[in-house]
Amino acid sequence: MNQNERVEYIRERITESLAPIRLDIVDDSHRHAGHASAKGGGHYNVDIVSEAFQGKTLIQRHRMVYDAMGDAMGGAIHALSIRAKTPQEAENP
Repeated sequence: MNQNERVEYIRERITESLAPIRLDIVDDSHRHAGHASAKGGGHYNVDIVSEAFQGKTLIQRHRMVYDAMGDAMGGAIHALSIRAKTPQEAENP
């Protein structure tokens, strides 16, 4: 899976599972090139706004995102930096 395919994969998985109102994905892999622990997987920053996060703790929100990514974590995707907010939180930073 190339970098563009990975971004699309992330977008599809998160959209299917969490129906985000906003989803921004930044491929940050170039900043981690050569890290032995990455084993070819990419590093991504995701900023997600979804009603699905309503009433959830930060840890629960992150678990929801990791669950959405499934077995891609630790393979095609080495690391995700996650910002997960409800629409109300996004309006009132």
